Amino acid sequence: MTSRETHPESEMMRLGYDAQLASGAVKPPVYLTSTFAFKKVEDAEAYCQVINNLRPQREDEDFSNTYIYGRDTSPNLAIFEKRLALWDGGEVCAAFDSGMAAITAVFLGYLNPGDVILFGEPCYGCTDFVLKSILTRFGIRPVGYRLIDGNEGIRAALAQPGVADHLRMIYAETPSNPTNAMADIGFCVEMARRYSRPDHRAFVAVDNTFLGPLFQRPFDHGADFTLYSATKYIAGHSDLIAGACVGPAELMGQVKLMRAMLGTTASPHTGWLLTRSLETMKLRMEAQAAGARKVADYLAGHPAVERVYYLGLLQPGDPQRAVYDKQCLGPGSMISIDVKGGKAGAFAFLNAVRLFHLAVSLGGNESLAEHPATMTHAEVDPEDRLEGGITDAMVRLSIGIEHPDDLIADLEQALAASQRSSP
Repeated sequence: MTSRETHPESEMMRLGYDAQLASGAVKPPVYLTSTFAFKKVEDAEAYCQVINNLRPQREDEDFSNTYIYGRDTSPNLAIFEKRLALWDGGEVCAAFDSGMAAITAVFLGYLNPGDVILFGEPCYGCTDFVLKSILTRFGIRPVGYRLIDGNEGIRAALAQPGVADHLRMIYAETPSNPTNAMADIGFCVEMARRYSRPDHRAFVAVDNTFLGPLFQRPFDHGADFTLYSATKYIAGHSDLIAGACVGPAELMGQVKLMRAMLGTTASPHTGWLLTRSLETMKLRMEAQAAGARKVADYLAGHPAVERVYYLGLLQPGDPQRAVYDKQCLGPGSMISIDVKGGKAGAFAFLNAVRLFHLAVSLGGNESLAEHPATMTHAEVDPEDRLEGGITDAMVRLSIGIEHPDDLIADLEQALAASQRSSP
């Protein structure tokens, strides 16, 4: 039976690993070694030429079980990467030691001085910092547009002087953190192709952390790169830090080279844990999404909540709903709310939660609650934060696998506390 004949969740139990090569162990061992031996120096020469992009790999060469040094890759990473690439519908995956490492490798691998990167706002605070405070030091111009302005916002940004002529990448964090605003991936691809030249291709990179790979598949809409904080839903247990980038083989060589040169390759143990987590990812994400639906419906009717940001509540006729219907397979389990009473109401709510952990991150088995304006997005310029819809009243919720009735009971008492704190 081949991978084409089975569902991805079935392939997560064996793809990329032969138990008979490891004493029959059903689960892969952890390969705790820094270096790997070659049988012949000619084999080492050929492998090094390919991984350092000195020449393309020939059709008669197979390096699928060849390794040289842990900073390049390892058997544990290779297993995980094959399995995530299958989930995503991509060709090649590279695992990193954080999501920010994956994002930065793509930026540094493909952006040069004078290039423009167009991106939707808001986005994760650390990504915002890299775009506006680090890339600019290397002569790269970040140009933002408001996600709530939709495709017209992209058109307006491209109409600014010098943007279309120097466009090198469109970066789409969709849904966005923390407002769940959507970017139209297909339209981003259309614009990137329109403004590409034979000597200057424009790429589309999508941060798929909130929905992927289960509820959104950017490659189905023409994206060049899919990026993840694998710490989140892919790992799912809040016990590791990791990132991933998936893309076509012709582009991923540069990404993997940047990973090796920057030294941001995930460790063998992290690769082993990620492989473990992929086995249950579908079950976890489906359970979290089902719980989130019940929680969102409850919050939508609560008098202490001014607004609920949840994809499952988008209404027909809303342009964001049209984007959701086109590219999403489910609403996921991220919810943000505006609590009545502003910052005081939000803080009182967060200080009162008991079943939810007051913590950053998301996508783990446990439910988390945090205040974006002062936590995950604290480094974002205050004006940019407000422009993107991140107010002091906003609270972000990551729904875990607890019983939704228990989560609702916790939210009920926390919202009651927020109301008591308000005039």
